[in-house]
Amino acid sequence: MLTYALKRLLLVIPTFFAISLILFFVLNIAPGRPGADQGGAQGEGQAQEQRESYRIFKEQFHLDKPVLLNTRPWWTTEEVRSWLQVAAGLSESASVGERIAAAERLEDGGEHLVPHLLRLLDDADPVLQQLAVARLAIAAQRPFVNERRGDPAAARAANREIARENEELRGWTWAPGAPPEAVAELRARWTGWAAARAGALECAGLGCASVLLLDTRFAAYWENLLHLDFGVSTTDRRPVFETVMGKLKYSLSLTLVSTLLAYFLAVPMGVFSAVRQGSRADTALTVTLFVLYSLPSFFTGTLLLKLLTEGAPFKLFPTGDFQTISPDPWTTWDRLKDITWHLVLPIVTYTSGSLAALSRYARTGLIEIIRADFIRTARAKGLSEPVVIVKHAVRNGMIPILTLLGGLLPTLVAGSVVIEVIFNIPGMGQYIYQAINLRDYNAVMAVLLTSSLLSLLGILLSDLSYALVDPRISFD
Repeated sequence: MLTYALKRLLLVIPTFFAISLILFFVLNIAPGRPGADQGGAQGEGQAQEQRESYRIFKEQFHLDKPVLLNTRPWWTTEEVRSWLQVAAGLSESASVGERIAAAERLEDGGEHLVPHLLRLLDDADPVLQQLAVARLAIAAQRPFVNERRGDPAAARAANREIARENEELRGWTWAPGAPPEAVAELRARWTGWAAARAGALECAGLGCASVLLLDTRFAAYWENLLHLDFGVSTTDRRPVFETVMGKLKYSLSLTLVSTLLAYFLAVPMGVFSAVRQGSRADTALTVTLFVLYSLPSFFTGTLLLKLLTEGAPFKLFPTGDFQTISPDPWTTWDRLKDITWHLVLPIVTYTSGSLAALSRYARTGLIEIIRADFIRTARAKGLSEPVVIVKHAVRNGMIPILTLLGGLLPTLVAGSVVIEVIFNIPGMGQYIYQAINLRDYNAVMAVLLTSSLLSLLGILLSDLSYALVDPRISFD
């Protein structure tokens, strides 16, 4: 069994990588962009500030890079020339969509544009020269250092120096109609700047190959993952892992209690239905559970809120939230009672659907077992019916229930989106719901990847548990 477990654990690595690749690709091709809504600008100055702020925002979160493959080293000067003309509206045949696409390429091109823009400074067209130097003053700027890795003080000092250099570069431009002497002076500055960085502006051979695969959003994200870093939220700028850990207690309080309660009730119900198969009690229980199973959780939760909270006819429970917000200090016992009272309706809603499914699985598995030859043999030996059912039949009939254990781990952590939104519980389900609406890629990826990894581990634990309940199962 140990060899089997090690092989399965090693298989988790490429499987997890493939899952992350698919999730990342789907998430990044979805409509909408994080941080794109910068508010309404009231003037040209404010609009320019917002564009610069959004450019830095995209740079910090690697949103200016291609998703999977970076082919920017193979751009040509003629292509860059065409994009400058189209983005500036100098090409009358270009559509609005083409102008937007050209502007986005220039905005996200970064250092890959610099060699081409330097060549265009010597173009015969003065308008194109001015467009090129305006874009060069942005593309040549250095990206900031990640302050969350390594020495924060040294990173902050480096970022201050980078900000100073970038501010200087932003001033190396000229306006239309500038004197030839000023243009020549600034062009000479750029020539000297490029000469000091000769070799770093152009890539060749393996350098281009590394850019193709490693200078991408996916590679940057996996670099963070290898450092156990899920990144920073694009909405509140807080580390995602820190936020996830803070919300985990809310989801665990709901899902763990609900899951344990569902299994505690479902297994005896399944055993009772299997032993009394075809009786009136079995029929009544089956109909009741199927009615519960057919009710969607949002309907059950909404109905309970309407009937048992601040609505009519009863006011027995609070309408939502995890606990009562009170300025007065509470004892631990009072706080525990308050949280329990708030979670009664969410737990009932969460348990009602899973209870029906689990009890039916337990019933089906046990019905097949109690007809087996070894059960008849146990009865023939004179064992009492409770001993036959509990000791021999139930243990072997629980394999369908153990199969479902593979899905428990991600459910415990990811929570329930519907229930947490309905009852306003600030757990993982509500967190990922809000993150999807706000296009918070790092938050969504953190929850989905955590759930995926726990699913893989849950399936492995489910397989290994088969040998514990049925000695005939071997993984050798």
